[in-house]
Amino acid sequence: MELNEIDAKILKALLEDARFSSRQIAKNVGVSVGTVLSRIKKMEDEGLIKGYSVNLHHERLGYQLTVVTEISVSKGKLVETENEIAKIPNVCSVYDVTGLTDAVIVAKFKSREDLGAFTKKLLTLPFVERTNTHVVLSTVKENFRLI
Repeated sequence: MELNEIDAKILKALLEDARFSSRQIAKNVGVSVGTVLSRIKKMEDEGLIKGYSVNLHHERLGYQLTVVTEISVSKGKLVETENEIAKIPNVCSVYDVTGLTDAVIVAKFKSREDLGAFTKKLLTLPFVERTNTHVVLSTVKENFRLI
């Protein structure tokens, strides 16, 4: 789906606060409420808008540790391994990557003990050959709301 200027403005408003009413968005964008409703419906139908959620402050919830873990996986078992890892509750993202490793995982933990258990769990998965975990010291930017 190709976005025009109005679609982009509507998405920016939703990304700022998905609780904005259609009336508020219409006023900010300078279009009718009907236009806002029809454009949002079209973006939902096209799969551009996948859902609505809350943006949490993880540290205030006790998740003090963020890690980026690289993994190497036995040939031919990458997809199965990634799908298993994606089911682990602390995992935020799983990416196929190019380079020296096969996948990168971003995860958050409340304690070193939780991180240790996670790392040990990864190493017990049948096709994980090796891991390399980086502990994030500070987060400069973490925002997936792009447009």
